[in-house]
Amino acid sequence: MIEQARNFIWHNARTLEQRWFEHAFSGGGAEHVVQAVLAYRNDDGGYGYALEPDHRGPTSQPLHALRALQMFGAVNAPEHAESILTWLENTCPDGSVPFGMSTSKDHPKAPWVATDDQGGLLLTSQIAAALHAMNVTSPWLDRATGHCWQEIDKLQKTHPYELRGVTMFLDEVPDRARAELAAEKLKHLKPSTEGYADGEGLAPHEYAQKPTSLARNWFTDDEISKDLDELQNGQQEDGGWNFGFPAFTPVTHYEWRPIATIEALLTLKRYGRIN
Repeated sequence: MIEQARNFIWHNARTLEQRWFEHAFSGGGAEHVVQAVLAYRNDDGGYGYALEPDHRGPTSQPLHALRALQMFGAVNAPEHAESILTWLENTCPDGSVPFGMSTSKDHPKAPWVATDDQGGLLLTSQIAAALHAMNVTSPWLDRATGHCWQEIDKLQKTHPYELRGVTMFLDEVPDRARAELAAEKLKHLKPSTEGYADGEGLAPHEYAQKPTSLARNWFTDDEISKDLDELQNGQQEDGGWNFGFPAFTPVTHYEWRPIATIEALLTLKRYGRIN
């Protein structure tokens, strides 16, 4: 399975995903992943240039900041979060991060990417989770964490991607007792897929991204087992996996598939399906 995926990565992936795959499965150096991510950094400390494939253009955007943080976390390089924290402090001082900023309104982006500068739980929760996972501390993260708790406490309706962001936050936030209580409450919240493409949604492993996730208790052993079977059987003939949402422009199809492939392999590894 891994060798077929390796062949797919060499044929199709960007340098970043090639370096990420090498680090995850071939002992590649963390510094090479870091250098690949830094190629997307702007002078303001943020990231652009379609680091996250659905947001094109050069301007620093939250989706790219999130992707950079996740990559730094994957290779244990928390020191590179500093410039992103500076950018967040300057652009989102209250700790609430928008899905997209108006600085990108003249550049291509997926139709579901907003450019309204309106902060919210979707991106704030994921960015806070990525920072907490690296044990980063900062006044900005304290404010972002407070914003997340405030929004989670009053959450009455949600959608799959927002709920996934919340589960990521709950898995990493230091206040474990409060996180456990929130996860138990959210267990009964059914996310709406209104406005999504036909068949688009998230599978159990995308909420419970590791066996120790608080969202793992939302699903029975049988549900998780069947979900992982489906994930494992999702490898295509070319060695890669597909992703579960539309490609808004052709290049994103080729950029997202390597990401989906590595994430699928890492999920199967965390759950003991591959070594």
